[in-house]
Amino acid sequence: MIFDVSHRTAYVYRKPVLQSEHLVHLSPRAGPRQSVLRHGLLIEPAPSSKTERQDYFGNGMAILTIEEEHSELVIHARSTVEVRGPDLPMLALSAPWEQVVSGARRNESEHDIAVLQFVSASRHTRVAAEVLDYARPSFPPHRPILEAALDLTRRIYDDFTFDSTATDISTPVSHVLAERRGVCQDFAHLAITCLRGLGLPARYVSGYLLTYPPPGMEKLQGADASHAWISVWAPEVGWVDFDPTNGVIASEEHVTVAYGRDYDDVSPISGVLLGGSRQTMSVAVDVTVAG
Repeated sequence: MIFDVSHRTAYVYRKPVLQSEHLVHLSPRAGPRQSVLRHGLLIEPAPSSKTERQDYFGNGMAILTIEEEHSELVIHARSTVEVRGPDLPMLALSAPWEQVVSGARRNESEHDIAVLQFVSASRHTRVAAEVLDYARPSFPPHRPILEAALDLTRRIYDDFTFDSTATDISTPVSHVLAERRGVCQDFAHLAITCLRGLGLPARYVSGYLLTYPPPGMEKLQGADASHAWISVWAPEVGWVDFDPTNGVIASEEHVTVAYGRDYDDVSPISGVLLGGSRQTMSVAVDVTVAG
């Protein structure tokens, strides 16, 4: 499928910003099942410098410097992406999860740093006893790793309520677990914390998901949102994506932007301001099938 993605972020500042620098992760990632046909950034006011390169994880990123005094900043990313459905592995034929843990602990040759770096805890995935207690029912002895990961994905979908008012990005996983409410970032962090707590490699994926309006209603412009899910590593097939918010294996309707240890590595826009004051932010995202 080919998608047009529009992601427009607008900041309005109570007092003028004299200068600012921003780190932007809004460029979809090319990979085995995804091709980036077009991508561009529209920025107002125009930056005095823009540096585009890949970050440590190979994600596309841009560094913006804005030296013009401004009270409003608009960053509008527009992309056209072709996504192919994954070749779904036989979940029951993947290695037992304990074998994956054992290999990671021994640093076997097939576990290079690209895998092992996703075993350690990060700021948003610190392990707690209650998180491990939640994870264990999905991981009985000798269960295939991908079968267990899908079970965990479906349990989070069944047990938790999507609530955009319940958390923010600073909310710890333990609070999300206790309240059973959150958003896609929370559910991704919870799943990753469960997996890493058991010693399994898991990474955070940011991107977009094609959504559908309620029956009989038109899709509202700007009503989509950025999305987050996880990747789990299995020695037979490599990384496999799971979406805890929707209880599924990621499909051709998931558009990948970036991956890292957690949200901090792939935040869409971050920055440092000189001047300014209290700010308001509005985000409008559209994901549509091209043509």
